[in-house]
Amino acid sequence: MDSSSTTRRQATRQKLYEAAVTLIAEKGFSATTVDEIADRAGVAKGTVYYNFKSKTELFEELLRHGVGLLTRSLRSAAEQTDERGGTRVEALDAMIRAGLAFIDRYPAFTQLYVAELWRTNRAWQSTLLVLRQEAVAVVEGVLRDGVAAGELSEEIDIQLTAAALVGMVLVAALDWQAFQPERTIDDVHSALSLLLHGRVSGR
Repeated sequence: MDSSSTTRRQATRQKLYEAAVTLIAEKGFSATTVDEIADRAGVAKGTVYYNFKSKTELFEELLRHGVGLLTRSLRSAAEQTDERGGTRVEALDAMIRAGLAFIDRYPAFTQLYVAELWRTNRAWQSTLLVLRQEAVAVVEGVLRDGVAAGELSEEIDIQLTAAALVGMVLVAALDWQAFQPERTIDDVHSALSLLLHGRVSGR
């Protein structure tokens, strides 16, 4: 497959992801049809099946795509902080900001992701747990480095603290989107930053 074909296929997949995520957020997975996804994406039904074997595969790949974007965003925030000589707490703060920016950009995906985390009867549950761990592992790595460098307390439970930080950002951001939309991202980030510094750095 040449590069132009690859680029076209990626663009088509992106359109299908965007159509699927908005429809499933509106109607639920079961009520959403492949016909509706194709119609919303502006493509033929056959195009959906050319790219994905089934609606289930499309949704699983959508989860991979979305959580992959979030994980890369968190990792990039940590790496950029490290490159400019920032502390691990500053890296965590930058990751909170990156998480909020991601959720602000992809609110429908975030709602779906959070909802699906708590369902146990889905074909993609094992994939979703792996994806969640990849995102949380980025935060775990920064916490581990912070403890090793003496910036953070050795008493920190790294696994639970990482999960709590990710959860804090997800839930606070969804609350912001749904109930406090008049707030700016700077406002929300500032509030979570204070919480981070009070609970993690101890200052």
